[in-house]
Amino acid sequence: MKIGLVRLRTWVWQVGLLTCALLAGCGRSSAPAAGTSSSASPLVAASGSQGGAAAGSAAAPAAILVVAAENFYGDVASQIGGQHVKVTSILSDPSIDPHLYESNVDNAKAIANARLVIKNGVGYDAFMDKLLAASPQQGRLVVDAPKLTGAADDANPHLWYDPKTMPLVAQAIADDLGQLDPADRADFDAAVHSFDASLKPLQDQIAAIRAKHAGAKVLPTEPVFDYMAEALGLDVVDKEGTFQRAVEAGNDPPAAAVAQFRQQLTSRALKALIYNSQAVTPITTQMQSLAEQNNVPVVGVSETEPPGKTYQQWQTEQLQALQAALERSP
Repeated sequence: MKIGLVRLRTWVWQVGLLTCALLAGCGRSSAPAAGTSSSASPLVAASGSQGGAAAGSAAAPAAILVVAAENFYGDVASQIGGQHVKVTSILSDPSIDPHLYESNVDNAKAIANARLVIKNGVGYDAFMDKLLAASPQQGRLVVDAPKLTGAADDANPHLWYDPKTMPLVAQAIADDLGQLDPADRADFDAAVHSFDASLKPLQDQIAAIRAKHAGAKVLPTEPVFDYMAEALGLDVVDKEGTFQRAVEAGNDPPAAAVAQFRQQLTSRALKALIYNSQAVTPITTQMQSLAEQNNVPVVGVSETEPPGKTYQQWQTEQLQALQAALERSP
């Protein structure tokens, strides 16, 4: 009986989301009885043609409405679309673990009005599939990152850390914007060309680190950075192991996994601890302190793009921090 009531409440909430989205006449509602929590939801962020800058009234009246599940994809859409788009990014709060995010009515309204939607997929932003299903729209286009990269359903979901992903996403965005706005297709084609050129320093930086530090052992608190670590030729210790999987899922790692993680940090074999700054728990903080006590450099990485940064700046600065750590480690 209890399960039936929960299902009924969830169904009522989903119908409410769809009605609200289609009418675009309701504000933020309280969380439904099961499955969501509006208090855990960051504010929806609008970004303009300069990455994280607010769009607001600066957007042209006929701007294409774009919704990105994550702000780094939203940033790329802004770089490609420029003045022709108004971009809303759902996941943008650096203080919130994206894995724990639950959508709200504002998200549903944004999706209902969007002509282009960008999502990461692979289970990372599953709420997007529910929102899209709740407000079908003829002619709306969806950029689905795993369809571009060929990532399997059970792949590591942090696809944006794979250097091959963003050029593919940028091209798909340009193609879709050109389909939605053929008159400005030349602008989108020029923008994606400029975007690809802007990635050259980042690609050179990756090659330089790989040439000098390939094989260096690094230990992540969770597998957010693994794709980039592989591109750098680093040896990811205990890759996607029990400790890292538990942290990623928001759970406490089992005692045996904690003991193994501690042993690795004290082994003197590691060149760096890769620390997810958006998945901070007492146990990960404890491991960070242990790394520092054993002269293992700690490199923080994040799951969302920091405020005021472009994708290129964000990735470059993290690689600079990692390179400095690798060069100073014993």
